[in-house]
Amino acid sequence: MTDLEFMDRAEAVLRAIEANCDRINDAGDADIDNQRVGGMVTLVFPDRSQIVVNLQKPLHEIWLAARAGGFHYKFDGQRWMDTKGQGEFFASLSRHASEQARVALAFAA
Repeated sequence: MTDLEFMDRAEAVLRAIEANCDRINDAGDADIDNQRVGGMVTLVFPDRSQIVVNLQKPLHEIWLAARAGGFHYKFDGQRWMDTKGQGEFFASLSRHASEQARVALAFAA
């Protein structure tokens, strides 16, 4: 994958995260504050815990930092998959965000 292809795909992930936060906030009581600065999105939950998603252009990876730890994702041609076999990015984001928000949340591409 070229740097340009990575940035196109990775930027789409960040836009999807922002759109999902808007949808979640409009539909329920989760109240997730999302802040975007360049290639990084920070989700802040009511208990002040955070999830940070940022792009690692030199490695062609997306990194997710949550209360549960740090995770790295590479594009496999179809989806962003954890480099240590822990699953797909949006499924993982949904799981970690649900834990931190204490309510079931669903993020999708």
